Amino acid sequence: MTVLPGEAAATVDGPPPADPLVLAAAWLPVDGSAPGPTMTLSTIGLDGYPSARTVLLSRFDGRRLHFHTDTRSRKAAELAAVPRASVTIVWPEAARQLVVTGDVAPVTDREARLAYAARTRYLQVLAWVNDADLAGATAVLRRERWTAFGEERGDGPLEPPTTWGGYALTPLRLLFWQGATDGPSNRLAYERAADGGWRREAWPG
Repeated sequence: MTVLPGEAAATVDGPPPADPLVLAAAWLPVDGSAPGPTMTLSTIGLDGYPSARTVLLSRFDGRRLHFHTDTRSRKAAELAAVPRASVTIVWPEAARQLVVTGDVAPVTDREARLAYAARTRYLQVLAWVNDADLAGATAVLRRERWTAFGEERGDGPLEPPTTWGGYALTPLRLLFWQGATDGPSNRLAYERAADGGWRREAWPG
């Protein structure tokens, strides 16, 4: 198992914290200056079946996990219908996995704008041009539209499009998995209790 620098104590093998958000903060980026790792976002589809896709973790604010998308997207419609989701984040190089399940709510306009500003130029442009019309166009037309947007806007800063939207997931359950090469893997499960505290269980890896 490879442990990232400075993270030797941030495992599930030591004394577990009473608050899982403490452990989550040791695993997740918290400053929000740049998007974090990719994660699988699972929602409840409008047809009742699970619906999953990969998105960027925009930031972890110590309490909630933020992500952003086009407000016209399928996931936005699904979250409007059932505002619950799970996210799965995997760090293969550290033999870690974190699964977080909870309630989802829109973020403030300021939070959404800050997240957009932290995106790369490529992702900022993508938020403007990657709509349903572009998806159905030929490869040539797709590149032409991309080039035309760049020529029209130049290299100046971009404001987020009106279709840019953000969400934050408030955890109700967290599952931390830690792998190993010299022993069994380990899982630590937390679930929020009715009084706001956390119940904790160690599960087989």
